[in-house]
Amino acid sequence: MKIAMLLNKPNQAKTLNQRTIKLFEEKAELSWNETDEYDVETLKKVIKDADVAVTSWGCPKLTADILDEAPNLKLILHAAGSVKPFITDDIFARGIRVISSASVLSCGVSETALGFIISASKNFYDLNDKMHAGVFETQGVKDLFDITIGIVGFGYAGRHLAELLQGFRVDVIASDPCVSAESMAAIGVKKVEMEDVFAQSDIISIHAPELPSTYHIVNEKSIETMKDGVIIINTSRGTLVDEQALAKALLSGKIKTACLDVYDPEPPKADNPLFKLDNCIMTPHIAGQAANGIQRIGFNCYQQMLHFLAGEPMQGEITKDMLSRIA
Repeated sequence: MKIAMLLNKPNQAKTLNQRTIKLFEEKAELSWNETDEYDVETLKKVIKDADVAVTSWGCPKLTADILDEAPNLKLILHAAGSVKPFITDDIFARGIRVISSASVLSCGVSETALGFIISASKNFYDLNDKMHAGVFETQGVKDLFDITIGIVGFGYAGRHLAELLQGFRVDVIASDPCVSAESMAAIGVKKVEMEDVFAQSDIISIHAPELPSTYHIVNEKSIETMKDGVIIINTSRGTLVDEQALAKALLSGKIKTACLDVYDPEPPKADNPLFKLDNCIMTPHIAGQAANGIQRIGFNCYQQMLHFLAGEPMQGEITKDMLSRIA
């Protein structure tokens, strides 16, 4: 068996440790992309006669002329989240199965969201600034008790966040047109419409995919329906939030705090009004990319390959009909 390591050298270093590489080597001959780029001719050479391919961030579309070099290709393991940047109809037409590592990355996303929820509720950010200014006070602090936390999007990250919240005495509601009320109820979550999440929640955490239907779901109109002093968390995609409307609501106090890990565009432009607002907490899209955890996705690719070889179900498989509703 031959495995084509299509991912470029920077992503090899990011996602594959030596232990995982050795495991792959024990199962197959490895062909490596020895460059920092994704040149098409290089990809053709690396993938030639491969049975399995491993991709990652930045990989271009795997078009027919590339796939023609590997007529026996049966499986693509994506050592990253979204498969949309490289996926083509030719892949599915040839019966090649595709695995995403989004479920692995989502653990860090959910944990980041929970960290934002706790720290914003406790008002850490404002109180830290005041302490450094010599002001000792305890205003604006709220525990995760007897409040409603709303989750928009109940995929891997949204579901895991809901599981993490079960350790707190809070009401969790969620919206997702693709997830049943029964599935949510199984982990103590009440399914509602997105409009109800916005209207009923004290804290809102956004985890929906980037789709035409989710563009600017947080906007001036939806913000008007929210509770005064609401906290908004976005660790999903920047396009889901109208940043101009968010800035206006943060300035007025309608939204108490916004914690953002994603932006539109990325990085944010220098004149983004959110930079000037102390109640907008900003991190540089790191939720799913903790340095000591990201190599889990390389090992996950190896595990899913073992399941494939054994004829067992694989976690994170992406089918053609799923593309219209996932990130």
